[in-house]
Amino acid sequence: MAAKVDNALVQDGYQLYHHAFFFSEKGDWAVVQQGMNQAFARRYHWLSDDVRSFVEAPHSAICSQRKEASVLDLTALESRENREATLDLVKDGPIHLRSAQRSLLDFPSSLTSSPQLSASRQTVAPLELVMPSRHELLASLDLDEESRRALQMAYELQPESFEELVALRGLGPKRIRALSLISELIYGAAPSWRDPARFSFAHGGKDGTPFPVDRETYEASIQWLHEALEGAGLERREKYEAIRRLRNYAGIENWR
Repeated sequence: MAAKVDNALVQDGYQLYHHAFFFSEKGDWAVVQQGMNQAFARRYHWLSDDVRSFVEAPHSAICSQRKEASVLDLTALESRENREATLDLVKDGPIHLRSAQRSLLDFPSSLTSSPQLSASRQTVAPLELVMPSRHELLASLDLDEESRRALQMAYELQPESFEELVALRGLGPKRIRALSLISELIYGAAPSWRDPARFSFAHGGKDGTPFPVDRETYEASIQWLHEALEGAGLERREKYEAIRRLRNYAGIENWR
């Protein structure tokens, strides 16, 4: 489920290729997955203590060397309405979905043939802004036979939650993305397009990837943390313990 979510609900252009699973004797678990695009990597971290839902804010962190300009993040809190609309759309059945799709495809032509619109366009004249009909968006909503079968299966199963819907076989990134876009166009329920990743590899990697460790920046960051702890309003023992943990973590015996 973690792999399905990171591949289909967080559409950031990074293809998953590595999965690591950790379990404790008490049943606690963690998942760390890594994806790659053409040049960069990012990691997706899951911790059972933090997971309340597999489809809404399930990550402890998503770490990357850079943030992407546009990412469809259906796990975001802001995407809740879009998820609910998508679930309703699927539960209504493929027939209603095709009807809605035809209405969307006919929408641009109905605008251009409208006499009221034509009259208004004549009065606005040269400063009028005419937007394109967004062919690339509408084309992405086409449903092939395999997609219709997958949606028919989902309709017959009547999933009770978006999590159940995502878990169904045959609903991959392309179909979930299409459903999300249709839900936005019909119901006005916009998903989040903000990249949820946070920076990583700030000091480089010991293997030289994505660049060799920058020792000067690395040590300056540790020193900054040490000074922040020194100036924090903590009890003496708490401050000592915090500095000791930082020293052990950084592997430094003496501070400069």
